[in-house]
Amino acid sequence: MTQPGARAAGQLPLALRYPPDQRFEGFVAAPSGALAQIEALASGEAGDWLYLVGAPGSGKTHLALAACAAAESRGRRSAYLPLAATAGRMREALEALHDNPFIALDGLDLVAGRREDEVALFDFHNRARDAGTAVMYAARATPDALPLKLPDLRSRLSQCTRIALSPLDDDGRREVLSLRARSRGLAIDAAAIDWLLRRVDRDLSSLAKLLDQLDHASLAEQRRITVPFLRQILGGEAGQGAQ
Repeated sequence: MTQPGARAAGQLPLALRYPPDQRFEGFVAAPSGALAQIEALASGEAGDWLYLVGAPGSGKTHLALAACAAAESRGRRSAYLPLAATAGRMREALEALHDNPFIALDGLDLVAGRREDEVALFDFHNRARDAGTAVMYAARATPDALPLKLPDLRSRLSQCTRIALSPLDDDGRREVLSLRARSRGLAIDAAAIDWLLRRVDRDLSSLAKLLDQLDHASLAEQRRITVPFLRQILGGEAGQGAQ
């Protein structure tokens, strides 16, 4: 799913900015105490800034969006910014977020090595601290492992409380698909979920998009999602992902 930029996000209703699938209750296998830490920061009950670190598919974006939704549910304005979308305008994008009590910045690894962006992020970090803003970062690597050009930025990021996330195994993916299907009111057999995990891309983002496709097809044909139905709908698409 493509996330909106900072300016567009401010004009979108909560339901569009923070999709229903991206909520704390739909997150599987979180480290002990992690969800409570994130929710406390988002709601204003705790002040320790957080740094989520994990490989692709470990749920960093899910938790960043869930935190923003939690903040909004408590009446606190929030902003989610995927840093990949800010190339060439990092300073402008960050300055536009100044009036949000909670901010989640996703994809720090995409900033590392670009000195102008690092300087903009360093300045943002200091301003946000002075203003009492709550900030959560997300990246694929720890601050020490990022190829940052600014030692002071690395130092600031290292002061955040770190939460390490791990990619889900097949049992975790199976649970996520079941949860998301139930949230849609979608009837899908356990055997159908196993069939999907054996034959299609196991990346959660790809699986979520596929679930949307199957949801529409199921509604159109008024059928449960079973293995024969998957064979009919996916046809040659299956088998292209991980085996």
